[in-house]
Amino acid sequence: MSRPAPQPIQPLSGPLLAFAAMTIGLASFMAVTDITIANVSVPTISGNLGVSTEIGEWTITSFGIANAIFIPLTGWLSRRFGQVRLFVCAVAAFTVASVLCGMARSFPLLLGFRVLQGMVSGPIVPLSQALLVAIFPPEKRTLAVAMWAMTNMAGPVAGPVLGGWITDEYTWPWIFLVNAPVGIFVVVSTSALLRGRDTPTVRLPVDVIGLILLAIAMGCLQVALDRGRILDWFASPFICTTAILSVLGLVFLVVWELGAKYPIVDLHFFAYRNFAVGTVAVAIGFGLYFAALVLVPLWLQTDMEYNATWAGLVTAPMGVFGILLAPFLGAWVRKGDARLFELPRVYRRGICSVIRQRYQVCSDLHRRRIRLRRAACSRLAPAGVGCYTSPPI
Repeated sequence: MSRPAPQPIQPLSGPLLAFAAMTIGLASFMAVTDITIANVSVPTISGNLGVSTEIGEWTITSFGIANAIFIPLTGWLSRRFGQVRLFVCAVAAFTVASVLCGMARSFPLLLGFRVLQGMVSGPIVPLSQALLVAIFPPEKRTLAVAMWAMTNMAGPVAGPVLGGWITDEYTWPWIFLVNAPVGIFVVVSTSALLRGRDTPTVRLPVDVIGLILLAIAMGCLQVALDRGRILDWFASPFICTTAILSVLGLVFLVVWELGAKYPIVDLHFFAYRNFAVGTVAVAIGFGLYFAALVLVPLWLQTDMEYNATWAGLVTAPMGVFGILLAPFLGAWVRKGDARLFELPRVYRRGICSVIRQRYQVCSDLHRRRIRLRRAACSRLAPAGVGCYTSPPI
């Protein structure tokens, strides 16, 4: 006997809405936190597993490669399996992968489990936004997006602090094992709240060629950007090869997907100017933002002799203003031009880049002055970070 077709997702109200929003937001928070929670722990993980810090950074790179490949697949996967089912399965798989990462006792095993973790975490953040918009009434959907933005800004704040504190006070496996109770709670709560409800599904054929080209383009790009600073960029044959493969893969991907009947990534949305410009702007902004979240903790620990806890505390303010601004951005954007909120973000990020460049050059000479500049810059730059996720609706 076949299962009954799921009903459409209906907006919730009252305490049920608040509880559902908290549950879905918690999943997004967990996934985003895991991007940065390991950053401050790389030197400790590397030392405990007997590899150099440069090799240890592959725990971040491997997660990023898998994540970059599977995030664009979220649309196709949600149409194939339904948003609610995919969300619950992704969170459940992420929880299992986190436990496996915590149990890994060799670097190759940890690397493999981090790849798995990055793969299954890809759909969590975009689906959390889609589900929040679906469960909120139309007149409150701007608030839903603002809440989603707040959880995504809170993750980079909590990640370095939690990672540093857990690594120093306990052991590094716990930075992954803490996801287990949160993941179980999200899976159970979401399954109960949205039981029998899901988006329509369509049995689509798999665009194998598009998937392979996407993996080559995104994977090689991630490797080139992440390992380039270590291998002296284009002076390295390895970086040149990965960069060329990334460009060729991206070109062939665009050509193939535009002509495919069932594309793995629908590129026709880029025909809309607002979507194209907004996507490019957010991609560049978040690329710079997360690059700083990866590099700054490593620099503080290797060159400035900070421990993991203090590296996390110094990095955390980069997202504080995003949390404070997110609840207000929804109302502000609805009353004015959203483009105006991007200007302070761009200017502050540029100013802080200049300041950071100056104190990085003289890092061995005036350590106390650098700490003061670092603290001031960490509070100035985030003033524009909240605008990255300004709600457009």
